Amino acid sequence: MTDNSKTLKKEYDIYRDSLLRYLGYSNELGESFRPLIKKSYVHASYAVAIAYVFADTADKSLKSYEKDKNLIKSVKIGSDVVIWQMLASVMIPGFTINRICWTVGKGLKYSKFKHPLGKWIPTIVGLLSIPLIIRPIDRGVDFLMDETFRKYVH
Repeated sequence: MTDNSKTLKKEYDIYRDSLLRYLGYSNELGESFRPLIKKSYVHASYAVAIAYVFADTADKSLKSYEKDKNLIKSVKIGSDVVIWQMLASVMIPGFTINRICWTVGKGLKYSKFKHPLGKWIPTIVGLLSIPLIIRPIDRGVDFLMDETFRKYVH
């Protein structure tokens, strides 16, 4: 018995395989820059990330429906995508970066750190944290989805 998954060519997914994927991280950038920018810009970064989530959801749902003409299956796929993306691309990383930046900022205030660039430190730490949190969050959300939603819906 051979593993056909290794021999099949993976279909190109513009939402996962291109630079468009980084729109899903726009809210992490917004949270990193929160100490330096207006709150409305942070909110706008969430709007971009959520628009990305809904575009990916619509893409996966429509492709599923075009392939099988099965509305129930398409809704299940779309539900899986929107839940996974909202958790892994918006909610959990946004909260995580927010708390990292907040903690660094509070630590600087508590230590009475005084330097002209001090206000940039939470932003720099937030930006440097983004690549470190992505994979663990994605894996955690995969596990959560496999043990809950996917177990009962698919």
